[in-house]
Amino acid sequence: MSTTQQLQDFTQQVRRDIVRMVHAVSSGHPGGSLGCAEFFTCLYQEIMDYSTDFKMDGENEDLFFLSNGHISPVYYSVLARSGFFPVAELATFRKLDTRLQGHPTTHEHLPGIRIASGSLGQGMSVAIGAAQAKKLNGDDKTVYTLHGDGELQEGQIWEAAMYAAGKKVDNLIATVDVNEKQIDGTTDQVLAMGSLKAKFEAFGWDVLEIKEGNNVEAILSGMADAKTRTGKGKPVCVLLYTEMGNGIDFMMHTHAWHGKAPNDEQLAESLAQNPETLGDY
Repeated sequence: MSTTQQLQDFTQQVRRDIVRMVHAVSSGHPGGSLGCAEFFTCLYQEIMDYSTDFKMDGENEDLFFLSNGHISPVYYSVLARSGFFPVAELATFRKLDTRLQGHPTTHEHLPGIRIASGSLGQGMSVAIGAAQAKKLNGDDKTVYTLHGDGELQEGQIWEAAMYAAGKKVDNLIATVDVNEKQIDGTTDQVLAMGSLKAKFEAFGWDVLEIKEGNNVEAILSGMADAKTRTGKGKPVCVLLYTEMGNGIDFMMHTHAWHGKAPNDEQLAESLAQNPETLGDY
């Protein structure tokens, strides 16, 4: 088991990876990636039971599906540093003929990636299918997903949410990154959704909130709580309250860095705020 300091050090290195990857190609989505760095660290370093000897069917393993695929920088960084593929490969992010596309794909056979997630709103549907397959196969492992709060403006999400509750898909934990920002502004400005807790509860889900979504101890505690709620007839939703751009002061409290790469000066400032801990790629 990792200590809190080890998880924080891992997260800090992931933040360095994110900004370096996006800067190198002047393209990508650093804001949401930075906001979810602690979550991905906890998920892959502590929470999930998986093998880096990657097999697509994930039999007898916990599974994770990233639905808001544009935050691929954090996903790739954590997968690499968790042993799925060489850390050095992060240097190929978004380049021609790379396995590390801007949105995750499966045709390049990158270990750790089980769905292509470019179009928003589809990850929950895939995860429900995987969760039901586990039940049919007598596999007692858990299926996890991550969604953006802005992504919940997609209609397919709610069709899937209704289905999951109606079919008692209770081996599913869907986490929503509630940073209240998307590419064009705040979620309330773009298309207000009201209370997400009330919505998921109305759809028949068991809902819990992690108010400190950038605190590793709060994440571990909240996700452990979520796990205890599985197997009881309802899918579980975790509302994870994060700060877009967390860990880099000038990227926080704004939606501007949803899909914008830092320039040379901004990269230097970002790295100065996050000193190297595990070694740069």
